[in-house]
Amino acid sequence: MRKMAMEEFAVLKPQVRCLGEEEQKVCVNNAFSCGLDARERKLVCVTGGNSSLGSHIVKALLARGYLVRVTIQNQVDYEDMKKLMRDEEINQLEGVVVAKMGSLDSLCEAFRGCHAIFHTSSFIDPHGISGYSEQMAFLEAEAARNVIEACGRAAYAKRCIFTSSLLAAIWTGDNENKIIDEFSWTNEEFCRENKLWLALGKTTAEMTCWRKSKEMKVNLVTVCPGLLMDASFPNAHNYVPYLKGGKVMLKHGHLAVEDAKKAAEAHVYVYEAMDYGACGRYLCYGKVVRKMSEAIELENGLKIHGLLSGGRHEALDEEIHIMLSNAKLVRLIQGSQKLSCK
Repeated sequence: MRKMAMEEFAVLKPQVRCLGEEEQKVCVNNAFSCGLDARERKLVCVTGGNSSLGSHIVKALLARGYLVRVTIQNQVDYEDMKKLMRDEEINQLEGVVVAKMGSLDSLCEAFRGCHAIFHTSSFIDPHGISGYSEQMAFLEAEAARNVIEACGRAAYAKRCIFTSSLLAAIWTGDNENKIIDEFSWTNEEFCRENKLWLALGKTTAEMTCWRKSKEMKVNLVTVCPGLLMDASFPNAHNYVPYLKGGKVMLKHGHLAVEDAKKAAEAHVYVYEAMDYGACGRYLCYGKVVRKMSEAIELENGLKIHGLLSGGRHEALDEEIHIMLSNAKLVRLIQGSQKLSCK
């Protein structure tokens, strides 16, 4: 419930002092006492800290010594966030900020002084209640536009690592038997015709980001993960929007999954590689489902029986040819790991 105007920029971390409603600024244990201090310590901001991916990105950044600020959209989201992170990790944060994706001003305040923005998602539904609708696809694109504009206006270094989806690449709408890579784009009209709302939302949001980033001169990279798997999010409803059209994905060799923790680490690798020229899109997945037996195993694990297999119980051994390429991301991570070993 919205009780005060300040809620759009409220900090929820213990021992926090807010400097009056009219100033709309935050002090958190002196960690952000001035802009220079934040820049030297590489303050970064992660949106959607109550999501599986967002929380893993936060953990990966903290482990590397970054000063991390987190945004959530509602105060109640803080309880979900605490379930995903240990108390000592939350206590390391520079702050937890309530910033509405629809409020450009609150996003500007949340991003002020940050070296980079990790935008994970505009809609987070940890309890699997709301699903994903056509209206949410529209709002996701609008929120993405606000994130890029706020980054351009307020961030110290205009860098954004944007989480898109493999769904933004695979639904090209043609019948050509070609490899899907970072140059592939989902056809928006095809998504509308087939009511692939999550694919539409991720595609339009990413396209919006690329257009807006040129206008605002924001250095943007996008990471496009497959179906994110995380034991912390066992609710099957969280996976259903992604798997709409799953039978077709499976048939065409486009059904890929990734561990949420590994996807988070990939985001950080890409961010750090931006110093050395990393740019554009990166497809991110760990495994492509290649057999019906693997699809049935995935269904059983997610408790969504029949969504991929059509209720067939036999485990066919015929392998499906992989029609995806994540070579660009693999090269980047391998190069980063070699540098870190020297």
